[in-house]
Amino acid sequence: MALKITEQNGTFLVEGTINANTALNFQNHLETILNVYETLTIDIENVTEIDASGMNALRALYSNALIYNRPFYILGTGCKEVYDDFMFTNAA
Repeated sequence: MALKITEQNGTFLVEGTINANTALNFQNHLETILNVYETLTIDIENVTEIDASGMNALRALYSNALIYNRPFYILGTGCKEVYDDFMFTNAA
């Protein structure tokens, strides 16, 4: 399934799959947004799949937000699993 990103009141709604086919475009698009906006909020409520490539893209966005001291938020169903993965990766 293709990936669709729309903006609503400063939150970027992601719909579809974040996988090996879409992760690079997803990451590049949101890195551009991160450079323009003071904060990045991503809603993954309508994401049906996030594979290892998708998680790597999310980790890269998170790292860039930390480097540039920009607030970064992930909302929606599955965000706890993403958070847990971030914390596990940081602890390892």
